Amino acid sequence: MKPDILESLQTHVLLSDGSIGTELQRMGLEAGANAELWNVDHPDSIKSLHRAYLEAGARLLTTNSFRGNRLALSQYGLEERADELNRAAAALAREAAAGEAWVMGSIGPFGGFLEPLGETRAEEVFDVFKKQARSLLAGGADLIIIETMTSAEEVDLAIRAAREAGAAVIFAMMTFAKARDGFRTLMGVSPQQAAEAMDHAGADVIGCNCGTELEMEDHEHIVRALRNFTSKPIIVQPNAGQPELVGTEIVYRRTPESMARKVANLVRSGASIVGGCCGTTPEHIRLFNEELKKLGAATGPADMRLDL
Repeated sequence: MKPDILESLQTHVLLSDGSIGTELQRMGLEAGANAELWNVDHPDSIKSLHRAYLEAGARLLTTNSFRGNRLALSQYGLEERADELNRAAAALAREAAAGEAWVMGSIGPFGGFLEPLGETRAEEVFDVFKKQARSLLAGGADLIIIETMTSAEEVDLAIRAAREAGAAVIFAMMTFAKARDGFRTLMGVSPQQAAEAMDHAGADVIGCNCGTELEMEDHEHIVRALRNFTSKPIIVQPNAGQPELVGTEIVYRRTPESMARKVANLVRSGASIVGGCCGTTPEHIRLFNEELKKLGAATGPADMRLDL
């Protein structure tokens, strides 16, 4: 039986998985197609990807549900299948985890702008996130992870909605880019503002992910900045660089070896959970695992163990 994840984070550094979307593209998902539909059309492919990450050492598996909210699914005419697709996403990850990893129910941005910048009301977004979280939990997710947010208002809505849906544990991550005064999200949110927003909304773990233009060293700076304004565990999931189109193929240049060499620095900067985002593969995660094991051997304490 898996221990409580928040208790584990008091004494362990945990390894999460890498990208879902870019790996599915390598498996045949066409550009612009809906990834969540694969949960019912290609369930064996989804399970095989989860198992690859599990075998690489990940103890946190992310559901294939990033764009699974009704508003995002409406772009594909799939809004009426939101509950089905999210439940299937969680069930597949849970089956693949086989009791050896926690399942993180993924919620990404709703895909638009809140009023007054856009036309979508906060109440509608709250309801959409709440329903998605409820479906993921019903399908077997152990926790909800809110990813790639750029708006403090949207991440607040998502966190509160997930809690109201019944999530006992909530992770939240915002995405940063380089700015004149350090790092900010697309909507101008600084690491301090992000930490305060996610903390105040009630996230149990906060952090950063993605960031196509960011280097591993940039994520170290962001983690340290977040640590200055929160005592909660921090999760970091960097990209494998910026995507480049080579012929008809999207390529990420940051190799597993080059990223793995910087993993220990992320932990020293204050990260309690390390994983990957766009472009990262099971091989990235396998080498991350090896580096974390080395770090544990070098520093000695049992809190560096990745076992459950």
